[in-house]
Amino acid sequence: MKTQEFLTLLQENEHKALLFEYKEGQFVDTNYHITEVKNAVIKSVDCGGRSDVWNETIIQLWESPSEKGKLGYMKSKKALEILERVSAIHPFDGEAITKFEYSNENFHKADLEIQDVQFEANKMIVKLFVSATDCKAKELCGVPEKLEVLATESSACCDPKSGCC
Repeated sequence: MKTQEFLTLLQENEHKALLFEYKEGQFVDTNYHITEVKNAVIKSVDCGGRSDVWNETIIQLWESPSEKGKLGYMKSKKALEILERVSAIHPFDGEAITKFEYSNENFHKADLEIQDVQFEANKMIVKLFVSATDCKAKELCGVPEKLEVLATESSACCDPKSGCC
């Protein structure tokens, strides 16, 4: 989801509790804070030598240990106010991809993308997902879409001639 789309959803649902589902049935706890917002410019070169540039807005969610057991989630309005404060200092690219940086004691640190947003009576639930890594230059490197590796006694998975990136 693009940053401007996310900001608009927050504005349209400002009185709703803002929940983040980081894994099926697992939610960021009620004691979360938005602790950092990064306006990132990603400059990359894939294994085929092609250059790419794009922007990301990365919103860090952190659970405060001192507020464990806090009742009630942050309202969308408060999240919007924080993001507007950030944007006044470092303006957002509305077309940037929005990601959420999150971890807890049971979940590795990850940049999670928005898969869906669901609405209940007084809740805005942002469903997040971990995107997989991928080879962006399969056609240039000769890597098939589904790599089939036939294991034999004389061949190794990491053989330079195996076709792996």
